[in-house]
Amino acid sequence: MAASMDFLSNPILMSVITALCLVLLFHYFHKKAKPHGKKYHPIGATVFHLFINFNKMHHYMTDLAEKYKSYRILSPVQGEVYTADPANVEYILKANFKNYGKGKHTHSIASDLLGDGIFTVDGDQWREQRKVSSQEFSTKILRDFSSVIFRNNTIKLGKILSQAADSNQIIDINDLFMKATTDSIFKVGFGIDLDNLSGRNEEGARFSRAFDDANNLTYKRFVDVTWKIKRFFNIGFEAELKNNMKIVDEFVYKVIQVKIEQMQKSKDEFLLKKEDILSRFIQVNDRDPKYLRDIILNFMLAGKDPIAISMCWFIYMLCKHPEVQEKVAKEIIEATNMNKEITDVADFAARVSDTALDKMQYLHAALTETIRLYPALPVDPKVCFSDDVLPDGCNVNKGDVVAYLPYAMGRMKFIWGDDALEFKPERWLDQYGCFHQESPFKFTAFQAGPRTCLGRDFAYRQLKIFSSVLLGWFVFKLSNENKVPQYRTSINLHVDGPLQVYVFHRSGFQNPSTYNCETRSVWVNPNQKKFDSV
Repeated sequence: MAASMDFLSNPILMSVITALCLVLLFHYFHKKAKPHGKKYHPIGATVFHLFINFNKMHHYMTDLAEKYKSYRILSPVQGEVYTADPANVEYILKANFKNYGKGKHTHSIASDLLGDGIFTVDGDQWREQRKVSSQEFSTKILRDFSSVIFRNNTIKLGKILSQAADSNQIIDINDLFMKATTDSIFKVGFGIDLDNLSGRNEEGARFSRAFDDANNLTYKRFVDVTWKIKRFFNIGFEAELKNNMKIVDEFVYKVIQVKIEQMQKSKDEFLLKKEDILSRFIQVNDRDPKYLRDIILNFMLAGKDPIAISMCWFIYMLCKHPEVQEKVAKEIIEATNMNKEITDVADFAARVSDTALDKMQYLHAALTETIRLYPALPVDPKVCFSDDVLPDGCNVNKGDVVAYLPYAMGRMKFIWGDDALEFKPERWLDQYGCFHQESPFKFTAFQAGPRTCLGRDFAYRQLKIFSSVLLGWFVFKLSNENKVPQYRTSINLHVDGPLQVYVFHRSGFQNPSTYNCETRSVWVNPNQKKFDSV
């Protein structure tokens, strides 16, 4: 048995076995391609190609989409179709919505992490969670409560950045955004002060690391056809996933127990003021901790990673395009009627009202342009429930995975024009400088149809609060202009590793060091150590 386990845990040997199986299956699938005159999408690659291109998977799939628009990936498990065609996307997400869902394939892959949450289920389970979630996101209580939490955590982050600016310290903005958004979603979603930003809550930090690792390891199941074997023998990345899920589950069930006890002790108060989302779901079902556990982890995935990811790529793009960073900052200062009397980031944040946020059309456009190029969810798979024909005339079979590609679609010239790869916030503004929406079947970052992201406005509000405070008060500059950050292949499009930046107080406010956007120069208090690299 030990020898077998060692054999199965050897990635090279398992890859060779997989490759041989795929070579044998290639001919079989190819012969099935056009039975009875049916038309199928061209074969782009095999899952083995995805496996060997795992670290650059989205680049690889984008190249295939540029060549074929829609294509098949051969797999020994099921048929797989990937599309960057907006007409196909609209058909899958809206016109024939009932025929495409998460299915058993996605559920089996993601259930260890997400259970029977809204991102893994269909039918009545999905409708129930969608209904309760929709009611919550539409309440003024949640909007007001979340806005306060977002501002408070932005201020905490701003104070950390101020210290870095005063000491000319390089910071990892990726790590800080992940901590800040984790704190926000825990408070808004579950009424818990996790306080990851302070670094004092080791239990919370341990949970966050385990959740992130479990997220990454779960995604490997989509391309590693041997994952069930590895799980059975508890070897390789499946053993790591199991260990991480133990940490995650222990923490989450503890949160649930604490929340239920709080509500039982002060029932009247919670009924009148149920600000956090978990309290609402406990009222629906307080007898099934597993149900509540799945709710928590699905909201974690939706509310933590996408915001942090978008902010991280946004800061990177603004550092690469300082003229856009300056234009965003100018709009923020004008919208908030900011003046030189403001002395700290908390005073600045107090000026960022909902009315001011609504005026920030260019900021909204710049954020959306970032999300177009770096969508938090780069691939979104569905399962076909019955044989069908897509608008491009090609057949898909019952049980086939049919996935659309937000990352690839954001880079397609046939969708966005010859400047598709350029960072141009102006593409989202009309002649009056007002933001205008694009078709959700073209800009697919927030899904479309019945599964349109419930938290889209919620996400934009948090992104704009973060951005307006931080960019109104600070200037960001990459510590290494020549280093191009890479993504980490996962469920979400994380920046792989740290994104190291310098932070400077914006010129015009009363601070010891400032950055002048027009001259791209730094003035440093002579009593401080001079930063020579800028």
